[in-house]
Amino acid sequence: MDRLAEYLVMAWAGLVGAAVGSFLNVCVYRWPADLSVVSPPSRCGACETPIRWHDNVPVVGWLWLRGRCRACGVRISIQYPLVELLTAALWVMAVWRFGVSWQALSTALFFTILLGIALSDARTYIIPDQFTLGGLVLGLALSFAPGGMEPLRSVIGAALGFALLWLVAVVGEWAFKKPAMGGGDIKMMAMVGAFLGPLGVLLTIFLGALFGSLIFAPISYRTGKLVPFGIFLAVGAAITEPFGTAIIDWYVRTFLVM
Repeated sequence: MDRLAEYLVMAWAGLVGAAVGSFLNVCVYRWPADLSVVSPPSRCGACETPIRWHDNVPVVGWLWLRGRCRACGVRISIQYPLVELLTAALWVMAVWRFGVSWQALSTALFFTILLGIALSDARTYIIPDQFTLGGLVLGLALSFAPGGMEPLRSVIGAALGFALLWLVAVVGEWAFKKPAMGGGDIKMMAMVGAFLGPLGVLLTIFLGALFGSLIFAPISYRTGKLVPFGIFLAVGAAITEPFGTAIIDWYVRTFLVM
């Protein structure tokens, strides 16, 4: 593929990613509230005026309106264009790494789902089933695609992710006499396992627990707020996907090989 063709493919991936990011914004806002993402169409959260199609163009629409609703003038959160830009960047990076392939699609979808989970958990402490169970189905299905993870590893990873977090929830509730793990976190790890396999599950949980303990646990201890563990699991999975093999190899060479 010549240089111009590569640039065109990257640009196309960015446009698709931005469109996916625009839809992701809707999902993050509506799914935790059990609202449809189809009806009603996009509208202003303040005055409920439907958003015109040309005002809804990812990033450009927000800039054109200067971050305000055309009808009532209320500010539109900068989260919307930032999510669109970040999702576009994720899709470009996936194509840059793997070319136009099933692996690129799998990686792009996986990171998009992780972003949706992190945003939903941060906003509402809810991880919608549409992200977790829908992502689980996607991960298992994409394991059959050329160049993907072997289906058996995907199934084992999903089962292990679910079982480990379920065990943590049961033991934690017995020890602390209150819920220690949300059902969304458990289903999320089944989804992660479908994409990353058994070793990816173990590293994701380790990194998620590490970041959660270092960053949010002290805040939770002082304020009494719940730890949105899905955010840290998403960060752990996002690190594991590109770097997991290198991290595990380093650990084995450093601590296990005599």
